[in-house]
Amino acid sequence: QVHVVESGGGLVQPGGSLRLSCAASGIVFRFYDMGWYRQAPGKQRELVAAITSDSTTNYVDSVKGRFTISRDNAKNTVYLQMNSLKPEDTAVYYCNARYSTLGYWGQGTQVTVPS
Repeated sequence: QVHVVESGGGLVQPGGSLRLSCAASGIVFRFYDMGWYRQAPGKQRELVAAITSDSTTNYVDSVKGRFTISRDNAKNTVYLQMNSLKPEDTAVYYCNARYSTLGYWGQGTQVTVPS
């Protein structure tokens, strides 16, 4: 059975930092492309950052220079380091694991940056 579990969300003041973690089990993690998505109230879910199985990364423009995605294949975990957080970063952050036509989602973790 596949499990994808996010952690590390919380309330942080503007300019602060958080590190999200996503642990996956039940899959051969090193073969999977991993992504962090977010969904704010009333908005569509958007891709924030992604890292391929060979560790190529890409980011949405709004987080470039502030967020860093990384992976540790030995721990079956992907991270999202978020610095210089802004109120507009407030959302539920979801982790996605994808390989070919297979895709798995976590339950999400809330990040709140008050204005």
